[in-house]
Amino acid sequence: MDEIPWFEYEEDDLNVAQRTFVDVLAERAGSWLVDPIDTVVLPSARTFDGQLIVYLDIGDPQRNQGVLTVGAHFDGAVVRGGKLHNQDFTIQQAASELTFEAAGCPAELGRRAAEWFEAVLARPLIRCEWHHEGRTYAVRYEYADTGRGLSEGFETSLAPDALRKRLAADGVIRGRGRINRVGLGQPDAIAHIRGVHPDQ
Repeated sequence: MDEIPWFEYEEDDLNVAQRTFVDVLAERAGSWLVDPIDTVVLPSARTFDGQLIVYLDIGDPQRNQGVLTVGAHFDGAVVRGGKLHNQDFTIQQAASELTFEAAGCPAELGRRAAEWFEAVLARPLIRCEWHHEGRTYAVRYEYADTGRGLSEGFETSLAPDALRKRLAADGVIRGRGRINRVGLGQPDAIAHIRGVHPDQ
């Protein structure tokens, strides 16, 4: 079986500057602890702004759950990166702690983008879980260094009765508000997903 390359692309889909940028990035990606299939190149002919987009899906392999999509837009002279919307791949300005921008030649920008991806991958990502009667009713992925939440899930039917009633009284029900960590109290379990372990 053929090995999948990092940031795979069809040569005819990219110009010389784009190939240089992606090739530098792909070479560095070989040392990352990610599956090559989670690295993607969107040729500029297929993007909303006519720029090359490269991105990485970061997930939780233990739960087979996507957590975060980060990527960069490259126009040949400037690269801009950040958290991407997982459908249209626009950079989400609200997640400013993840954004970066650099200008230069394609090879240098490939190196700068690789450094940025590596810094994102090194951040301590954790999964917090809340349990009731042996089942998980809430999950929250966050960065342990800042507490910034990345994604969350809540199964109302599995939650304790008292908590459901309190959240409903507070107006935090499906479709009418977010259930955050403060509303749930301390998690019953915390799992380190990737990056530098918070205790190190």
